[in-house]
Amino acid sequence: MKIKLISLLLVLFGNLAVAQEIINVMFYNLLEFPISSPGGRDVILKNILNEFDPDIFMVCELQNETGANMILNTSLNDEGIDFEKADFVLNQSSTSNLQQLIFYRSSMFSLESQEIITTPVRDINKYVLKLNTTDQQTDPVYLYAYVTHLKSSQGTDNQNLRLAMVNEFTSDLAAIPANSYVLFAGDFNLYTSSEPAYQELLDNTNAIIMKDPINTPGSWHNNDTFQAIHTQSTRINAGAAGAGGGLDDRFDFITISENLETSNTLHYVTDTYKAFGNNGNCYNNDISSTDCVGDFSQTLRNSLYSMSDHLPVAMQLETNKEFVLGNPDFTTEETIFISKNPVGETLQITSSQVGLNTLKLFNSLGQLVKKVNLPNNIKTIQVDVSGFSQGLYYVTTNILGSTPLKFIKK
Repeated sequence: MKIKLISLLLVLFGNLAVAQEIINVMFYNLLEFPISSPGGRDVILKNILNEFDPDIFMVCELQNETGANMILNTSLNDEGIDFEKADFVLNQSSTSNLQQLIFYRSSMFSLESQEIITTPVRDINKYVLKLNTTDQQTDPVYLYAYVTHLKSSQGTDNQNLRLAMVNEFTSDLAAIPANSYVLFAGDFNLYTSSEPAYQELLDNTNAIIMKDPINTPGSWHNNDTFQAIHTQSTRINAGAAGAGGGLDDRFDFITISENLETSNTLHYVTDTYKAFGNNGNCYNNDISSTDCVGDFSQTLRNSLYSMSDHLPVAMQLETNKEFVLGNPDFTTEETIFISKNPVGETLQITSSQVGLNTLKLFNSLGQLVKKVNLPNNIKTIQVDVSGFSQGLYYVTTNILGSTPLKFIKK
């Protein structure tokens, strides 16, 4: 057993020796934000996002720029200004007042361009993010993020409209470099993997081959076999807004280009794709039900119930590139580091960083497991992690541009 433990630690340390940066990615249908009830959903959203801490946050059903600014200022930049957003542009494809948008951590990405692809129903919003890596001048890495909201409802006509929208996306893939890293995310409103839109999306003759990270084909609608990946509806009774019926549809997706399964430069972290908040035991139920207990807490599920009739989907990417720490033109001798690694009962962090007042600890799935508020300018920090399971964890701070620290709980 001791030999096996030492071997495991050597493997984990070998992985840590190579620069590996984690990128948290989330998509969320916000349900007619900000007009839909209840009030104060920007704060509810803040509480949800604090549980995952996304670096890329893609949304749909955003109604206006006021809502976009509420998300930016209240939901994301609640602990300092580290997020930016793309320009909000009204829907160009129809008179719908619902639009998509992307928010991103500006210490990790810059927005190189944005574009609207018109369709018979709603826009597809196309964004090109550049990773802010130390070698970005000589070896830049770009991520193409497309965000959509496909036509809703069942029936052949609606299936054909979904297909027409996806055709616009797959046609655009031929206009970007063949080796591009691509995300295609949104509320797809798909009921089954046999739908033409899903088949077109994953067609291996497309200019860039797209993959469903969890590769779970089937008839998702009203089928408890797929209850762990259902994202809609979070409510049995719709109430004043959204749809009801309980959790029984997989409408929300993040799909990835095939190279994100194979590249060392940037790749999807296997088994990190989640219907965020779904413990896999909430079929045809309210997400907030006390019967739906599991890794995702009651507090989080209550917030998800109040926020939207959809659950977010979340996953992680990883790059072997090193992100620039804050402003590349600014250097400092102030440091934050873990004193001993692996960690037993107590995580010890040493800091000479002025302004450090918050730590957040995340597990390898990107779930917040502990938040620690610190006295001002403390030099030695000790955090009780005795109750943590063995494995890899990440520590983030309130210092803008700081890179997450990694530790192994033994």
